[in-house]
Amino acid sequence: MTPLWRNRDFTLLWSGQVISSLGAAISSTATPLLVLATTGSPLDAGLVGAAGTLPHLIANLPAGPLIDRWNRSLVLLISEIVAAVALLSVPPAIWFGVFTIAQLCVVAFVQGLCFVFFGLAQDAALPMVVPSAQLATAIAANEARSRGATLAGPPIGGFLFGLDRAAPFLVDGISYLIAAAGLLFLRRDLQKPPEGPAEPLWRSAITGIRYVWRQPLIRVSMLLIAVSNLVFQALILVIVVLAGDRGATSSDIGVMLGLYSAGGLLGAVAASRLHRHFSFRTVLIGINWVWAVLLPLNLLATNHLQIGLIGALSAFVGPLWNVVIMTYAGVVVPNELLGRVMSAAGTLTWGVMPIASLAAGLMLTWTGTTGSLWALSAIMLAAAIAATLSPAVRRAPTLDEAVPV
Repeated sequence: MTPLWRNRDFTLLWSGQVISSLGAAISSTATPLLVLATTGSPLDAGLVGAAGTLPHLIANLPAGPLIDRWNRSLVLLISEIVAAVALLSVPPAIWFGVFTIAQLCVVAFVQGLCFVFFGLAQDAALPMVVPSAQLATAIAANEARSRGATLAGPPIGGFLFGLDRAAPFLVDGISYLIAAAGLLFLRRDLQKPPEGPAEPLWRSAITGIRYVWRQPLIRVSMLLIAVSNLVFQALILVIVVLAGDRGATSSDIGVMLGLYSAGGLLGAVAASRLHRHFSFRTVLIGINWVWAVLLPLNLLATNHLQIGLIGALSAFVGPLWNVVIMTYAGVVVPNELLGRVMSAAGTLTWGVMPIASLAAGLMLTWTGTTGSLWALSAIMLAAAIAATLSPAVRRAPTLDEAVPV
């Protein structure tokens, strides 16, 4: 079997996304800093965060069937180009003094929409790019790519923001264009030909929902992912405000988020090996308990470095969770359904994010950082208990026992 890193199409796809993921991490760090510097309102920051994640709620479901019938290579390319145009509109607005929070909401929404289509197309195409025996390794490599970008991105984003508020968004827009250029050299067909006439769009979407609902383990896994996504999406804004309350500068906050991401990068490297040694059941239950224990420790943190270290420990176990669940889905779900199933799952798991962003802004406004952290810790504890008690999780097969259904 050809080694994964000698797989030309995988390497092209992976390396292009290193660049655009780094750019996205840079601008995502600068976005709340720009909002807080412009208006000083955590609620405004929550609104922009909600706009960026709203596409996960409203676009995931129709996007899946479209990914299964459209040219996935073209979807990847267009997503990168449109995101670049949106991001590159921000620097001129800042330089000429016409920037508004409304514009940033629109840019965040467009970027989020492109992220939805690109992510679904990439996830559905991956089994067509690498053989099933290398799928877990490829997913772990993608995790390492994302975590590595978010390790380097926040410190760079904080530094660039300190130099010029427009610089992080300029860099991100250029990164999307570079990644788009790399996609032009892909050779492999990224989808199987459809069998029979295409279903109506609404029926295709229902097919994905029905599949997720009828598989108890997938259903429970998606619910648990939704809860953790809600908690950690809200947590990012909470710890940014918490660090600011502790006297952190924009560069300090970038370092803090970089530490957070460093844990994720180390976890992604470890996950490529560790996933073979842990059962599905152990991962789903154990990781939720790790998060339930770690989140309240933020209440004891006195500076940005301590907050970053707690985040690093939380992020370390995340990639193992993602690798195990995504590998299971890649093995069990027929590839011609994978886009629809992933979109149905994504509607739930990512659709909670705009709610989380708004909730974070409201909680910070009403209860401050302490009340917000207590609320998020309570939600995470409830998820850990639910995972422990779930019959579907307790009876979960190993990855070797999993078969397509």
